Amino acid sequence: MSDPIKGEKGTEDGIEESSAPLLDHLIELRTRLMWCVGYILVAFFICMYFASDIYTFLAQPFVDVALKNGKEPNMIFTGLQEMFFVNIRLSFYVALAVTFPMLSMQIWKFVAPGLYKNEKNAFLPFLAGTPVLFVMGASLAYYLVIPNAWNFFISYEVGVAAEMSKELGNAAQLQIESLPAVKEYLSLTILLMFAFALSFQLPVLLLLLARVGFVTADGLAKKRKYMIVGAFVFAAFMTPPDPISQIGLAVPVLLLYEISIIIIRFTIKQPEEDV
Repeated sequence: MSDPIKGEKGTEDGIEESSAPLLDHLIELRTRLMWCVGYILVAFFICMYFASDIYTFLAQPFVDVALKNGKEPNMIFTGLQEMFFVNIRLSFYVALAVTFPMLSMQIWKFVAPGLYKNEKNAFLPFLAGTPVLFVMGASLAYYLVIPNAWNFFISYEVGVAAEMSKELGNAAQLQIESLPAVKEYLSLTILLMFAFALSFQLPVLLLLLARVGFVTADGLAKKRKYMIVGAFVFAAFMTPPDPISQIGLAVPVLLLYEISIIIIRFTIKQPEEDV
């Protein structure tokens, strides 16, 4: 009688031992998530305090273009609560961007114990390169693409002489001028910066796929024509419907694609035959 009881007890102990690591992982995950939420909350409240300064920085391309075209750089908001919610959205977006390296580090600390040493060495460069490429993409959008896009949109302002009264011989000027709302301006600016920052992660994605054997340099080179079409389709969805923004996004994506092929070819051993 003792053996079966002992066997049952051993089975129960085995179940408890097997469930213990899972519980430890869940506790570790909760800790990492709490750290992430804490980072975001702290950064959010700091950004809320400086929200007007941050918005002024994002609006500077519009100010420069407006002054260049000889007009007052004015914006409006049509709802009493609109500017408040714009500041909340702006603070949240900036908090995510600022804390991204710290969030990545928490994810790394959760995943790293389950990786071998060679796997850690393989992933660390990508972990370090992701925020750098993110900033590069957002900077390209802010300093190059956005000013040209705003200049393109403002060029559609109209000043047409319209005859108002033939009897009196008077002429009035029909004026159609840009007066952007703060909410629409924020949405458009964040969309452009996010689209460029996201597209600049393409080398990281392709290098990771090449390292695990999903893609090769020769295979990517053979699919270049599909990438050209895909880049312009992606740009059409992620940018406003103007050629400057779309070309400004599609061309860097294609350049990053070609750079990724070169890096993969020289850093990762290619198989003898492509399947």
